[in-house]
Amino acid sequence: MWNIQKADFAKPVGVAGLGSKKAGKLGKLGPVAEKIVLPVETDTENLVNYVCGSNILKQGQDVQLKPDSEYPDWLWSLRLTKPPPLEEMDPNSIQYWRRLRKLNIQRQSRLMKLRKY
Repeated sequence: MWNIQKADFAKPVGVAGLGSKKAGKLGKLGPVAEKIVLPVETDTENLVNYVCGSNILKQGQDVQLKPDSEYPDWLWSLRLTKPPPLEEMDPNSIQYWRRLRKLNIQRQSRLMKLRKY
C-alpha cells in the first residue's frame, strides 16, 4: 500500500503587517502603525475668526485672526498662482538664473531616463 504523509507545517502566509487591524502587531518590517484620523473643523464661526490648527498644545486656543489693516501691505500682493514663464522674468535677477538651472536639471533628468545603457 501507499504511504502518504501529510505536511501541515507549510501553511500559506500572506504579507505580514499589511492590512492588519490589530495595533502593535509585529510584521516583517516591525510594528504596524495605525492610521490617525484628524478631526476636521466644520464650525463656520471658528473657520472665519481663527487660524484652525495653529494651537498644537493641549491647553489654549487657536490664533485669532486680526482685521486686514493689521497685516503688512506686501502680504496682499503675494503671487498665489504659478510662477511666471522664463521669458517674462528679468535675466539680471537671481530668480531667473535659479529657475533656468532648475529647468535645465529637469530637462537633463528626462533625457537620462530615455538613455539605454
